[in-house]
This record gives sequence, C-alpha cells and structure tokens, in this order.
Amino acid sequence: MATSTERVIAAAAAAGLAIEVISMPASTRTVEEAAAACACAVGQIVKSLVFQGHGSGRLYLLLVSGSNMVDMDKAAAHAGKLDRAAPRLVRERTGFAIGGVAPIGHM
Repeated sequence: MATSTERVIAAAAAAGLAIEVISMPASTRTVEEAAAACACAVGQIVKSLVFQGHGSGRLYLLLVSGSNMVDMDKAAAHAGKLDRAAPRLVRERTGFAIGGVAPIGHM
C-alpha cells in the first residue's frame, strides 16, 4: 500500500498538478505551527477538516483558511447537521490522522 505522501503525489499528478512535498522538521498539527514552519501567515494555511453527517454518517471534507472557523450553520444548510468525525474513523476512511489530513490523496 502506498504511503500517505505517495497517495498525495499520485492524486496531484492525476489532476495535472505539479507539487513539491516538503517534510517539516517540527510539528505542524496546529495552524500556528504550520504557518511558522512554512514562514507564512496563518491565513495562508488551508485546514482540511473532516465532519460526519449527524444522521447519514457520511463524511464531509471542509477546506478552511487557517484564520477562519467553520460556520456550522452555513455548513448545515448545505450538508445537514454535522458532527466532528471520530479520529479513528478519519484515519480509516482517509488514510490520514487528525491534524494531518491532506486535501487530496484519500484512500
């Protein structure tokens, strides 16, 4: 099975995107840590947040600027009531751990 990095690279290539993967020397679990590691502003970081449909169990990936929070009312208007997805479920379904979910390359 491909590693998470290999899956991201393959997904980008399949979409016609040329990307460079950079391994960070320190933790990037928070937007502040990620921004510091990338030497950019928090608003330039994109958070990949996974929610679960309250009744359906369906997973939803929301991409949000690092300086913003999800407006749960607006999200519910599009997808119905959402709950935070359990970390184990996120790893099983995406192949990524909470805090490291990429926007592409999910299992």
